[in-house]
Amino acid sequence: MAHDTDEGIIYGEEFIVNARGMELFTCRWVPAESEAKALILLCHGYGVGCSISMRGAATRLAKAGYEVYGMDYEGHGKSSGLQGFVPCFDDVVSDCSHHYTSICEREENRNKLRIVMGESMGGAVALLLHRKKPHFWDGAILVAPMCKIADGMRPHPLMIKVLRKLSRLIPTWKITPIPDIIDAAVRDASVREQIPSNPYCYKGRLRLLTGYQLLTVSMDLEKRLEEVSLPFLVLHGEEDKVTDPAVSRLLYDSARTPIRDKTLKLYPEMWHSLYYGELPHNIDTVFSDILAWLDERLASSSSDNLERQLKLENDNDVPAASSTDHTHTHAF
Repeated sequence: MAHDTDEGIIYGEEFIVNARGMELFTCRWVPAESEAKALILLCHGYGVGCSISMRGAATRLAKAGYEVYGMDYEGHGKSSGLQGFVPCFDDVVSDCSHHYTSICEREENRNKLRIVMGESMGGAVALLLHRKKPHFWDGAILVAPMCKIADGMRPHPLMIKVLRKLSRLIPTWKITPIPDIIDAAVRDASVREQIPSNPYCYKGRLRLLTGYQLLTVSMDLEKRLEEVSLPFLVLHGEEDKVTDPAVSRLLYDSARTPIRDKTLKLYPEMWHSLYYGELPHNIDTVFSDILAWLDERLASSSSDNLERQLKLENDNDVPAASSTDHTHTHAF
């Protein structure tokens, strides 16, 4: 299903079936009257869905000329599965990889930049998509990425051992001993008040196996930040009580990505949910930075492609031994 909105955007949604036979909700926002500048693939945070917490972000990006795609994970948003339950994080990553790769490889999309954008748990998904296919993605926008659970949200080490055992026995029980994530993540009280009445937002404590999955994934990412090599923008509120802003700094410092291709933005007084739960003027600031970074990536890509074309033309003028170039490039 697709329709025009009053903002010059074509919005569409459909359900797909994953490899495990589950129906997953997918959606897209496409500029109505212009060719898209690039593709942006969304990875949402825990307990919500792309058409909920990322709708405002997707609309802003589409109005700026980008083609935006989203998918609700198993147990999230409008997708099937027990609400708020993540039995296997690798399955979430595989579902996103399969769906988003198929979109990028469509004939009409093969020459467009591929930018993955993840918030919180979705930031972890984005980094694991990159790990799964290190040379496929052209960049990442990481908003308060879940590279480490903040100390105030993290169970005691002894409790973690107990959780590991209990998660095998009673995986779906809602008894993970951490504070309410929504209250800690969403600064704007008007947004926070809307969440309890939204049937597509998960409320309540983390299910045991979900909590254990999130904890182990964040610990693994924290240990392997130096493997990150793609261009990225990482944004984090300094008052974030859900994921640790210090690890975004560590990601920036540790990643193999060349210094010219990575950017860190830390925002004083801002909380965890930077483009859904922050105060409106702060959301404007965050998106100003996101759009500026995207413009820089587009300009850099165009410049790189021009250099490649000039080099290719020059090489064609000079007889040389036969060679094969397998480098993956994007042209505009």
